[in-house]
Amino acid sequence: MKQQNSLDLAVIGNSSIAALVQRDGRIVWTCWPRLDGDPVFCSLIDGDDAEDGYFAIDADEEATYEQSYTRNTAIVRTVVTTRSGASFCITDFVPRFRRYGRVYRPPMIVRRVEPLQGLCRIRVRLRPRMGHGLHRPTLVPGSNHIRYVTEAGSLRLTTDTAPSYVASESAMALTRPMTFILHSDESLPDSIPRIAREFHDQTRDYWLEWVRNLNLPFEWQEAVIRAAITLQLCSFEETGAIVAALTTSIPEAPDSERNWDYRFCWIRDAFFTVHALNRVGATATMERFIDYVTNVIAHENGPVLKPVYGILQEQPLDEYVASGLRGYRGYGPVRIGNAAGLQVQHDVYGSVVLSAAQMFFDERLPRKGDAALFTMLEPLGMSALSQALTPDAGIWEYRGRSRVHTHSAAMCWVACDRLARIASRLGLAERANQWRKSADELRETILTRAWSSKNGCFAGSLDTDEIDASVLLLHEFGIVSAQDERFISTVEKVGQHLGRNGYLLRYSEPDDFGAPSVAFTICSFWYVDAFAAIGRREEARRIFEGLLARRNHVGLLSEDIDPETGELWGNFPQTYSMVGIIIAAMRLSKGWEDAR
Repeated sequence: MKQQNSLDLAVIGNSSIAALVQRDGRIVWTCWPRLDGDPVFCSLIDGDDAEDGYFAIDADEEATYEQSYTRNTAIVRTVVTTRSGASFCITDFVPRFRRYGRVYRPPMIVRRVEPLQGLCRIRVRLRPRMGHGLHRPTLVPGSNHIRYVTEAGSLRLTTDTAPSYVASESAMALTRPMTFILHSDESLPDSIPRIAREFHDQTRDYWLEWVRNLNLPFEWQEAVIRAAITLQLCSFEETGAIVAALTTSIPEAPDSERNWDYRFCWIRDAFFTVHALNRVGATATMERFIDYVTNVIAHENGPVLKPVYGILQEQPLDEYVASGLRGYRGYGPVRIGNAAGLQVQHDVYGSVVLSAAQMFFDERLPRKGDAALFTMLEPLGMSALSQALTPDAGIWEYRGRSRVHTHSAAMCWVACDRLARIASRLGLAERANQWRKSADELRETILTRAWSSKNGCFAGSLDTDEIDASVLLLHEFGIVSAQDERFISTVEKVGQHLGRNGYLLRYSEPDDFGAPSVAFTICSFWYVDAFAAIGRREEARRIFEGLLARRNHVGLLSEDIDPETGELWGNFPQTYSMVGIIIAAMRLSKGWEDAR
């Protein structure tokens, strides 16, 4: 019987492409030739009975599966044990390592199949689709390869086993290790087993060295390492963009139509990712992101920014429905592109300035922030100052309403506040004083108008009484102290109104698609951080441990959690959620001195 699609998926990637590997070793999602490309493996979002759109290596009899990452890497091992007791292992990875003085990260998936015990018969089913599900390729066999060709593009599988077995999907005895390399439609320059072996070893060594240089908390190290690697896989290193997730249209909840394409760079989400990676010492991602933002500003030719851009800044994000795909578990629509690019979201200015601020204060960085970068940032601060108290779509990207959202206004204050600090650091006293004056005036207005006397908490929008989880970030940004009685009261009220079985909704009021029914995972992490900030660390640790328990079998989280069942929903893996793991662990962990 066909199993139901789930988010029990592992991620492999190299910051150019990524693939999602099902628990049984089937690759069910891969965009080609980059993170936002055509989903050539798309069965994840084409119902539960998709006949193609995947790359499977199956035992020819009933089997059980154990899947895990090779320690501290982005390499996945799936052990398949048949009913008769024979077993084999599938090792999956996307090459990433240093070569000729630069990082080699080709669009390529390497699959190595090795017998472990007894004699297994395997059946390889490589069934890509192209053109967003519309085109099934023609197979063109060669001596050691098969080309998969459509009018929308082509792929090549190179293998050291007989291509005829693969083309016909015939069973074959696994008497020796076999290699399957999916890559661009061109010849490989070397022996297939040698390429697989050397690329595997160099990729493993790359990730081991990368992890070795991380700054880790004493507790929850494995969770933090997996989160950090996953965030790195969600970056498109070529331009510095960071996508919000690797998928499109995994619904936030069943049959909700809250299906969005997250394979783009939200400036806000990218800031959170940069912040988390900075906390563990992976600062190169921040430097590349600043380069990305510099190109965004040059593209806009002015200080007005959109909330989201493509991984190439000029890429159009026009939103449409892919008619060739039925949706995750049949819950359509499948959307390509994202209309959020047309929205007004004022928090983008604070996100850019916050992302860049560390460049001015971190002495580890080879390239420090200077007067030229400050000059580039100042016009963004002016935009923030002028728009702070005007309506926008807000952090939750409401499509049917516009208000002066507290989070957006606070982020505009952040832009002014950090520019004052940066100007002071650079010795620009006049600019520092001007930005400090503007920031102080704006702060007073925001805190006064955001306070709801009726509810005894800061509201989600100015001059309203709505309760919204985003106000839990106010202390993080420094606009209010965590010891301020108003903030302590806000934490308690938000938990009372939005808490559901240990998880937190974004808000509870109906929006364009009705009342929310699932918890937004990052909000639960914000709740943890807020509890820790106000001194309730034991409660924070308890909630945090509960969230860690909701990770899938390889330690990953999606965007949402069903508070009744604990099931994961929403796009996957969600950078917001993986960020939450890192920040909370760094904040709550016991110190290294406790190891003595």
